[in-house]
Amino acid sequence: MTVTADLAMSLDGYIAGPNVTLDNPGGDGAEPLFEWIHNLASWRERQGMSGGEENRDSELMREWFDATGAVVMGRMMYDTGEEFWGDNPPFRTPVFVLTHRPRPTLVKEGGTTFTFVSEGIHSALQQAKAAAGERNVDIAGGASTVRQYLDAGLVDELQLHVVPALLGDGLRLFGGLEAGRRLEVARVVDTPLATHLKYRFVK
Repeated sequence: MTVTADLAMSLDGYIAGPNVTLDNPGGDGAEPLFEWIHNLASWRERQGMSGGEENRDSELMREWFDATGAVVMGRMMYDTGEEFWGDNPPFRTPVFVLTHRPRPTLVKEGGTTFTFVSEGIHSALQQAKAAAGERNVDIAGGASTVRQYLDAGLVDELQLHVVPALLGDGLRLFGGLEAGRRLEVARVVDTPLATHLKYRFVK
């Protein structure tokens, strides 16, 4: 089992634009970060839609879906994504939501369940590992959640989908991280839509 973090990022290092709200989940000007995903065949399949581009980007997205057995996310990511994902979210695995406002587990169509965990990052990861079996656990976001797991040394692989766009402002992933951890390049895939960089943390 591998603990992964997988995020889209602008060329100048932002994973969301400024002014993220429930009505503006990506922040101002962040459409390019997500356009490449939403037009892929593998993403549209997960949303119960047809069509979309079948290309190397779509293959990488399908690879992520197939390998991931459970997901951990923060409450802000859940709150901003809940309406967009609808009744049949694309995860189709157990999702564990870090929160200070627990609520009963939500069972959605397609195999997605949302379990709300108020006991911290280690408890959420332990529950996710138990649910994932031999498949991976992905720390989906947002930035604060991923940083907590990175700082705790709990992420094995980091994959960044660097989109050829400059946001100029917004939410950075790497601000305030503890220095000193080493990574090695595991894979680089360059496409017109994004440069897909996979890194493995050196233990």
